[in-house]
Amino acid sequence: MAGMDAADIAAGRERWQRRYDAARKRDADFTTLSGALVEPVYGPPEGAAYPGFDRIGWPGEFPFTRGLYPTGYRGRTWTIRQFAGFGNAQQTNERYKMILAAGGGGLSVAFDMPTLMGRDSDDPQSAGEVGHCGVAIDSAADMDVLFDGIDLEKTTTSMTISGPAVPIFCMYLVAAERQGADLHRLDGTLQTDIFKEYIAQKEWLFQPEPHLRLIGDLMEYCAAEIPRYKPLSVSGYHIREAGSTAAQELAYTLADGFGYVELGLSRGLDVNQFAPGLSFFFDAHIDFFEEIAKFRAARRIWARHLRDDYGATSEKALWLKFHTQTAGVSLTAQQPVNNVVRTAVEALAAVLGGTNSLHTNALDETLALPTDESAEIALRTQQVIMEETGVVNVADPLGGSWYLEELTDRIEAEAEEIFARIRELGEDGSITSGILRGIEDGWFTANIAEAAFVYQQAVEKGEKRTVGVNAHTSTVAKELEILRVSHEVEIEQNRSLAARRSDRDPVRVKASLDRMVQVARSGGNMIPSMLEAARAEATLGEICGVLKDEWGIYREPARF
Repeated sequence: MAGMDAADIAAGRERWQRRYDAARKRDADFTTLSGALVEPVYGPPEGAAYPGFDRIGWPGEFPFTRGLYPTGYRGRTWTIRQFAGFGNAQQTNERYKMILAAGGGGLSVAFDMPTLMGRDSDDPQSAGEVGHCGVAIDSAADMDVLFDGIDLEKTTTSMTISGPAVPIFCMYLVAAERQGADLHRLDGTLQTDIFKEYIAQKEWLFQPEPHLRLIGDLMEYCAAEIPRYKPLSVSGYHIREAGSTAAQELAYTLADGFGYVELGLSRGLDVNQFAPGLSFFFDAHIDFFEEIAKFRAARRIWARHLRDDYGATSEKALWLKFHTQTAGVSLTAQQPVNNVVRTAVEALAAVLGGTNSLHTNALDETLALPTDESAEIALRTQQVIMEETGVVNVADPLGGSWYLEELTDRIEAEAEEIFARIRELGEDGSITSGILRGIEDGWFTANIAEAAFVYQQAVEKGEKRTVGVNAHTSTVAKELEILRVSHEVEIEQNRSLAARRSDRDPVRVKASLDRMVQVARSGGNMIPSMLEAARAEATLGEICGVLKDEWGIYREPARF
């Protein structure tokens, strides 16, 4: 793109200054540790031209490379949103209260594998997995316990689940109703991103089309009934954890986001109304500057495509808001205390990239679920960055760095090449068509597998070094005490589930499930009927089961 002349840059700074002056700022000390005042933003010297500055710009202004807000973190800091869940709802509720009491700003629910696969805890395929990688949720009654004593109307809640996301969301809404909450005021994020399941994580229930139908229903329902809640968090995290490069993570994730925009438009929704309800979820890996560049490029790409390709005109529709989690795949079982350092570096990259919320992994997560102590260290890592380092004082403090801007441009260019290839895969030139064909042909999984193989070869040759694994392997560290989920959790969960089934009204349950199937066949919006099933204490396995019977299940084609 053409550069800006000095007058354009000066006019941009004046626009930024007006918006900054009008915006609310935190009552905080914006000086260095030595007491020197710092400016809220830095840019080219007065009177200077800067080639390509229209691609960098000012914070809070298109193309949003430098962030969504003119104040940066001076207005508000990122939300500390620690991902947690283990055992039963009661145990996880206690961890949530600990996180909130220690300064966490929101909740992020981790579900166990049976829940992620839409199965009840007493399903034979759930044996040995109940409560082990997250919390077990079988019906709305578990949601009541999970959020007991936590005001859902005042607590933003993220839920990381995709295949059975919609029935889980309905159970969350029922728990909020039972608290007496005004559902119109609920705020949070549901992952719901089924594309990335076919691409990377493999936790699906149905063929892509029924899943997309449910997502479209959810988008319509939230737009009309729960406008503050974000029904989709498009996830690159799992794509990166599967072995993709940074550019692949960025491109596949934003392509998925474009697919959901096309879904919303196909439902007749106004892009200016529903696009602000889309959020994103990225990985913060260990290559510090590459990750910062990735986040900055993501905002710029999203804003341009939403404006130019999908006709968005409102500023909020152009905003890419994202949550970040530090890279689980970067953690090592060897010398696990080193993971505190890795997590701090990755968290700092997310912050310097302008993340809106952040989860920091615990040092022991390669071995087991986090203990209370390791979970507190992970939380304190964010708080040290926020309170002590001074990085919240200046918006996009690395903006204008020759290295960082070159990396940002390079990752953006790689992403654009991938978008073009995805469009070529489809029959009609749409991103959605290309994604579905890429899933069917194994194009995404093959590319990720190739990237993972290349990286692993570099590790094994010693070209990429990991402390404690293939470099600096001697240690005086002792074994960690780790959290173990007792088998009693599964026994008690199944006992509770059996009692719940015997206490509910079976006629009401059957009627609600039958009604849900009728709506599925009619093409109507599924959310109200699914809500009624959740109110009747229909279980997750029952709700998903009748839809599997109706729609069939998806099996990935064998590839060699």
